[in-house]
Amino acid sequence: MSRRVVLSYAAVAIAASSWGTWPLILRHAESIAPMPPALVSTIVMGVMTIASGVALFFDRPPADRPRPNARAWAGMTWLGIADAANFVLFFGAYRRTSVAIAVLTHYLAPLFVAIAAPFVVNERATRRTVVAATASFAGLMLLLAPWSAERKPHDLAGAALGAGSAVFYASQVLVNKRLSKVFTTAELLCFHGLIGMPILALLVPREAWGSIDPRAATVIVGGALGPGAIAGLLFVWGLRSLRASRVSTLTLLEPLVAVVAGAVAFHEHLGLGAVVGAAAILAGAAAVVAERGE
Repeated sequence: MSRRVVLSYAAVAIAASSWGTWPLILRHAESIAPMPPALVSTIVMGVMTIASGVALFFDRPPADRPRPNARAWAGMTWLGIADAANFVLFFGAYRRTSVAIAVLTHYLAPLFVAIAAPFVVNERATRRTVVAATASFAGLMLLLAPWSAERKPHDLAGAALGAGSAVFYASQVLVNKRLSKVFTTAELLCFHGLIGMPILALLVPREAWGSIDPRAATVIVGGALGPGAIAGLLFVWGLRSLRASRVSTLTLLEPLVAVVAGAVAFHEHLGLGAVVGAAAILAGAAAVVAERGE
């Protein structure tokens, strides 16, 4: 395994672990002054876009890279739209339900990546994908337990938001992989932010702009710089040298960190069925992407 591949794995692992701290950041800001998910998302994407814009001056493209064509710019446009949807849905899921349900439904994304990879980036699918998808779906049912009298409607709504964010996040991974030969890491993060940020801003209720609490906004900005911009740059850089269907193995560090944070910081309890379901989701995703070779 080359030094570049090792560093790429390390970059993705650091990024994914930092993403797992988002529940702490969001709920701390929420405890100061609640903000609509669209407003939080706009602040996060704005900070990430500015930070990656600064990085443009240091992330020089190779001399032999191909020029972006109309198809590449169409892909960049989709990245902006998909990331805006991913932010709003994922942050909305954290507000509606427990950390475990929000983050684990979001982590159906590795399965979506593995299923779509043969069609989008020509990565061969295996029989393991079907088995893992079945196991993860069964795990999702155990985690959510819609038949349980204890399950509340907002849990199912939060799960739907988390799964919706997974669809858009999976599309981002695949499109990022295709565009990484045309755009630099900083360009990918900055240019799609210029597209996604106005979309998010349009979704913010007009009255919310005038009631932003500076302290809550400062917490969100800090998260946008750490788990947002820096982690985003590390992830996109690492993805260049790794297969899209396998890099998701390390991103499973995010739900691990998030669920532990939820249990420790927010005293969220997971019953036996939920633990088995969560394990099935993570095992299914890992089984799809953790094949030998790179």
